[in-house]
Amino acid sequence: MVARGSRTTVISTDAASSGANSPLSGVGGPDGASSSQFLRFIEVKKSYDQRQLVVKGFNLDVARGEFITLLGPSGSGKTTILMMLAGFEGVTGGDIQINGVPITRTAPYKRNIGMVFQNYALFPHMTVAENLAYPLKVRKKSRQDVANHVEEYLELVELKGYGTRHPGQLSGGQRQRVALARALIFEPSLVLMDEPLGALDKKLREQMQFEITQLHKKLGFTVIYVTHDQTEALTMSDRIAVFNEGVVQQCATPDVLYERPRNAFVADFIGENNFIPGQIVNAQADTVRVRFHNGQEVNALAADVTEPGAECIVSVRPEKMFFKSSGQPYDDEVTAKFVIRHYVGDFVRYYFKLADGPEITVKVLNDLAAPTFADGENAQLIWQSNDCYAFRTI
Repeated sequence: MVARGSRTTVISTDAASSGANSPLSGVGGPDGASSSQFLRFIEVKKSYDQRQLVVKGFNLDVARGEFITLLGPSGSGKTTILMMLAGFEGVTGGDIQINGVPITRTAPYKRNIGMVFQNYALFPHMTVAENLAYPLKVRKKSRQDVANHVEEYLELVELKGYGTRHPGQLSGGQRQRVALARALIFEPSLVLMDEPLGALDKKLREQMQFEITQLHKKLGFTVIYVTHDQTEALTMSDRIAVFNEGVVQQCATPDVLYERPRNAFVADFIGENNFIPGQIVNAQADTVRVRFHNGQEVNALAADVTEPGAECIVSVRPEKMFFKSSGQPYDDEVTAKFVIRHYVGDFVRYYFKLADGPEITVKVLNDLAAPTFADGENAQLIWQSNDCYAFRTI
């Protein structure tokens, strides 16, 4: 049975019974590695043509029970990492370990890993109950044990009474719940999810995000989750590894990634940002003075560039900008020309144009204090220098 409210669960294989001979049996036992090194990627590399690396020296330690998301654009290497972990792709270099045991030469069915795919991968000729029962029957569980587990997990994913239906009779969200239940029913400690919500509409997607995180909290399994949806990653993850061109640009908690991005790629990929080009005037400690192309100057936190004279971009998020008339505290200020105002319901989005510079977006809550501007009217935009970063030009 599943250990409720615990970070430790019994681990089993997803494809066939691993038995006592599995190199991964006993995960979570007293002889296992420390929880901070439950899953380890050590200088993992992958090349499909033996010339170009699509994954370049990937390192990551995952604690038991963590929810880790691999986030990045298409072709960045995140799905390749997942496939190597599952055993569906070979490793060109480096090592992957679970509980201190190398698994790069271990057959996929012996890795004790559950998987959830975007296309559900359910057996269409089987009922929901038969789909859930399949991984348990492969492990030669007793008929009563199978029946008990099926009913338990149908209730867990709120599909009690749906056992006799076929996948074709379910909605997309219901099918994804069945796929999730099937991946969890044999009680793995490690579950891989490859864009599992990509086929769902926005409302259902948000509902499933909540349900998956609640199941993760309740059952305590470790998740490696692949997505290109930044909001999904920020909402669900304990930590996020942001990929680009086979390299992890930054791996951190959602708030750190959003508030303290390491470079311009992360700042651009996570959330919405204003990027204003300029040149470093001088640097002091962790702060730089930047002159924009129109001659206006601001202070910014130095992220990865400090050399006086170096070209840079200043990053400020739209919700960190305010109008001078708002009375908000500030130590940076620029003058910009109003372009257009968009009503978005819970907030209002303003677009401005810097002289000899880019367009700037400002987001403010939709309330009576939200101002209006005439076409081409100048406005004073303000922000705190601790809320902006200077990055190398991308």
